[in-house]
Amino acid sequence: MSGFSPAFLSSTSNSFVELARAVAPEALPTSSGHDLVHQVPEGTTIVCFRTAAGILMAGDRRATIGNMIASHSMEKVRSADDFSVIGIAGTAGLALDLIRLYQLELEHYEKIEGARLSLGGKANRLASMLRGNLSLAMQGLSVVPLFAGVDEATPAGQIFSFDVTGGKYEEHRFHSIGSGSGYARGALKKLWQSDLDTDAAISVAVEALFDASDDDSATGGPDFIRQIAPTIFTVDLEHGAVEIPESEVMSAATAVVERRRRKAQS
Repeated sequence: MSGFSPAFLSSTSNSFVELARAVAPEALPTSSGHDLVHQVPEGTTIVCFRTAAGILMAGDRRATIGNMIASHSMEKVRSADDFSVIGIAGTAGLALDLIRLYQLELEHYEKIEGARLSLGGKANRLASMLRGNLSLAMQGLSVVPLFAGVDEATPAGQIFSFDVTGGKYEEHRFHSIGSGSGYARGALKKLWQSDLDTDAAISVAVEALFDASDDDSATGGPDFIRQIAPTIFTVDLEHGAVEIPESEVMSAATAVVERRRRKAQS
């Protein structure tokens, strides 16, 4: 036991971020080393909506630096824990750090308290973490997450959006973030229904990302040459957070392209 820092043995906080701040503050995102604001990758676009079973969240895979493509295969949607998912738009490196830190925050709370946070409690923790990074956001290194999930109290699921100051807002049907969000949200207004099954929901998500990629150069649609599909997760009480296999997403994308081809020729 002598090899442990006293902070590990004396801490009574159920917050991993507070523990890390006391033990290893250098492991947390800081402003040092992030002064090249216009040379860091940015990630977009995320869509999320309710389905008949729960929640679906999807994200394109492109990251950009200005007008250049930095990555064709960035994964912007991850499971936060067994029953929730998080998607990110904004400064890519900080966003990925935020996701990993948030996953640890939820795991740490569950280990300390012996119980899982409510969905609203999880959203509040994420809002608090964003407020802790406000200094970076003011330098132009902003991260905007989208969070959703289910729990026993809300089996139909909840969707939460945020601003860079940590403001939290519940979205009741669907939402989108990122540079292509306006186009994606327009598609969702026409295609979304409350009773979508999983296959139909995947198709709607792909349609929305296709529309975003048509008009927003920072958003990438399904890449048929490289076989890179959008990242899609579903969340429900029966199965938890499940990533849809890439092959299934590409099949849905192929069907969407075929429908659009036939419509264009008719």
